[in-house]
Amino acid sequence: MKKIFKSIVLFVSLFAILLTFASTKIAAEIDRSKEFITIATGPSSGIYFPIGGAFAEALKAGGYKTSSQATGASAENLTMILKGEAELAIAMQDSVMQAYEGFGAYKTPSKQLRALMRLWPNVVQLITVKGSGITTVADLKGKKVGVGAANSGVELNARMIYEAYGLTYADSKVDYLSYGEAIDQMKNGQCDAAFVTSGLPNGTVTELATSYDMVIIPIDGAGRDNLIAKYPFFAETVIPKDVYNNKEDIQSVFVYNIMLVNGDLSDELVYDLTKVIFENIKVVKASHNSADKNIDISFGVDDIKIPLHNGAAKYWKEKGFATPQNK
Repeated sequence: MKKIFKSIVLFVSLFAILLTFASTKIAAEIDRSKEFITIATGPSSGIYFPIGGAFAEALKAGGYKTSSQATGASAENLTMILKGEAELAIAMQDSVMQAYEGFGAYKTPSKQLRALMRLWPNVVQLITVKGSGITTVADLKGKKVGVGAANSGVELNARMIYEAYGLTYADSKVDYLSYGEAIDQMKNGQCDAAFVTSGLPNGTVTELATSYDMVIIPIDGAGRDNLIAKYPFFAETVIPKDVYNNKEDIQSVFVYNIMLVNGDLSDELVYDLTKVIFENIKVVKASHNSADKNIDISFGVDDIKIPLHNGAAKYWKEKGFATPQNK
C-alpha cells in the first residue's frame, strides 16, 4: 500500500513538473519584444477606450509592444479582427453573436471569431430629460430617438429592444447618432431620448445627469421577457440608485463585453498574452470601476457563447475552469 501511495505521489509530482516545463517552454518561445499587439477599443467618450488602453499597458509591462486604438466600438472592432487589423478587440457579445451566427446586421456567419476572456457587463441605459413625456419604452412612439451609430453595438441593442416591445424604427424619428452626439442634441432640445449601452457609470451620462434633470426609462415587464427569451445573451439587471442621482433602482438589461482575439495568432502567442494579462491584471482593474468589479480570473469563461482561441482555452483549463464552447 505504501508503495502504491509513493507511486501516486511521484506521478503527480512529475505531472506538475511537466506542466511547469511546458508553460516555461511556451513563454521562452515567444520573443515579446518582437511582437506588436494592437487593441481595438472604442470612442474616447465611452469606457472601452480607457479599459482597452489599460490592457495595452498590462501587456507592455510584460514586454510586449502595444497600441490601443480608438474606434467606433463593437462593429468596427469586429471588422478589424476579421480583417486581421487588430490582435485584440473589445466587443459586446450580442454583436459578436450576430456576426458569428450571421443574423441581424450580419448576413454571413463568421465562425472564425474567437474569444480570449469575459470582460464587464454593459448595461442598456435608455435616457431622456424631464418634460419629454417619455416614461416607458412605448412612449418612444413619435419621438426623436438617438439609437447609436448604424450597426454599432448600441444600435443593435436598440433595434432588438424596439422589436421586443412590439415597435419598429418606423414608430419613432430615429437618428443614427453615437450616444455622445445624441446627448449633445438632447441638451439642445433636438433629441428626445437616447440609448446608451455601457458599463456603469458612463461619464457622458453622468455629465448630463449633473447638469440636467435626467430621467432613466426602465426596461422591464413583458417587453424585457420577450427580449431575453429570443436573445438569451441578455439578462436582467438594475441600474442602482444614486449611480446618476436616480433616487431608486431602475430595471434594465445587460449584455457582457468580451475580449476577441485574432484567430490567426498562434496558440503559443495567445496563451502567453492571456498569461501576461492576468499577471498584470491590477493595471486593468485600476482603469475603471467596471473593470475593478468585473474583470478577474475568478469569473471564468463559461458565459462566453463563442469558442475560445485554443491558446486561451489551454490557459483557462490549466486554471481549472470549464470551457464549454471548446471541445
